Amino acid sequence: MTISNPTDFTLTKKDNLDTVAKADLIVQIADDMKALRIENLDVRKKTAVTSRMVIVSGTSDTHIRAITERVLERMREQGIKPNRKDPGPGGGWLLLDYGDVVFHAMLEEKRQFYDLETLWNAIQPNPDLLD
Repeated sequence: MTISNPTDFTLTKKDNLDTVAKADLIVQIADDMKALRIENLDVRKKTAVTSRMVIVSGTSDTHIRAITERVLERMREQGIKPNRKDPGPGGGWLLLDYGDVVFHAMLEEKRQFYDLETLWNAIQPNPDLLD
């Protein structure tokens, strides 16, 4: 896990976070909540839907709910609200869609089953997408 500069996250509500800073803040929050296997994927050259995906594992439904609630709370403090909150397929997976960053909190069994990291890493860059 790499956080660009954790001290950058003492921002006021009027400050805007760019995509990388937003993803890094989500990573930091998840790490503070003891999330496991934190991944910050750059998918901007693979899809027009989002630029970053932050994927974390939790030890229980309660743990992934707590991680997700803390991400929601801390992002709201920055004046950032999700476009969508989704409970994911069949429980054990919560999703927050911030447009340029999509956050996934998953139970390990769901994470292994859906294997999002392998999926996104296997997709070749789309030459039709703008940088």
